Amino acid sequence: MKLKNIIRIITHSIFVSIITLGFIFSKTAFAGPFAIEKLPDKTVYNDFVVGPGKYQVELKPGESKIVNVVLSNRLGTEKQFSIQIEDFKGSRDLGRPVILLDNERGPYSLKDYLNVASTTFSLGHQERVTIPVKISIPTDAQPGGLYGSVVISTVTTGDEKLPDNGNSIGTSPIVTRIGSLFFIRIAGEIKEDLKLKDFSLKGHSSVLASGPVNFEILYENNGSVHENPYGVINVSNIFGSEVKKLEIEPWFILPDSLRVREIVWDAPFLFGRYTANMEIKKGYGGAIDTATLVFWVIPWKIIVLAFIGIIAIVTIIRWLASKISISVKKK
Repeated sequence: MKLKNIIRIITHSIFVSIITLGFIFSKTAFAGPFAIEKLPDKTVYNDFVVGPGKYQVELKPGESKIVNVVLSNRLGTEKQFSIQIEDFKGSRDLGRPVILLDNERGPYSLKDYLNVASTTFSLGHQERVTIPVKISIPTDAQPGGLYGSVVISTVTTGDEKLPDNGNSIGTSPIVTRIGSLFFIRIAGEIKEDLKLKDFSLKGHSSVLASGPVNFEILYENNGSVHENPYGVINVSNIFGSEVKKLEIEPWFILPDSLRVREIVWDAPFLFGRYTANMEIKKGYGGAIDTATLVFWVIPWKIIVLAFIGIIAIVTIIRWLASKISISVKKK
């Protein structure tokens, strides 16, 4: 009996400990199935932050991988968040490099292969939640690119109050959506076809009045997978001396799309003829694109002011000379 009582007491203690720990963790360490943590900064920024903004990986058919999306609540109050898995695609509209497709299935659909443990959860102010996202590629997946997004949203209603002054923040519900983009490349034989369409100045003018100089690089992707080109622009003056080297960080171009990349050279003063030599590495097969652009920077406002100043000086000198001449004649 004593042994049974001891076993019963130990079992009961373990059970109570498990329940207590579960209760504690449910209050302080988890938002549903997601682990959360407190952030030291209590400042209210009236926003929430999702990262990373972009995740890319190469997988083989039948492989799976778990990656983390992190959300930080800086809205000043506890909020209910929701998660939606959506496809996205590129476009030939230069103003929309990425189009989220909501419930529509994309041409390179990934939405069936992304999974999260829960689609709704609550998060307090200045709490950060880590959301595991499982990527599961089917065994019959074709080589190429698959594209989807984990979109996190929250709804703000007119009944809520700002923490600063208690005023209502509006009467109509406002839905804020932030997505983390997933670029998945399925290993195998793929089509890569990235073409340089144009290298020019913004506005396509070859004569500028002043800086900054805005270079534009236009690419078209007719392949079956996204590409990440990168490179450099070397700018030289009229004497052939290099005056600036502009590094071009990698950027993505989705299949069946056009995308323009803008590179800004903001120099304090520019004057004369310049030559820009661009070299872009496409990111596959050692392929490189090169292009040359000649442009002029003529600060006409400064020239006009200088011209007016010269005329004014000459006029004053002639006036003074005439006065001196008249004075000499009188004497």
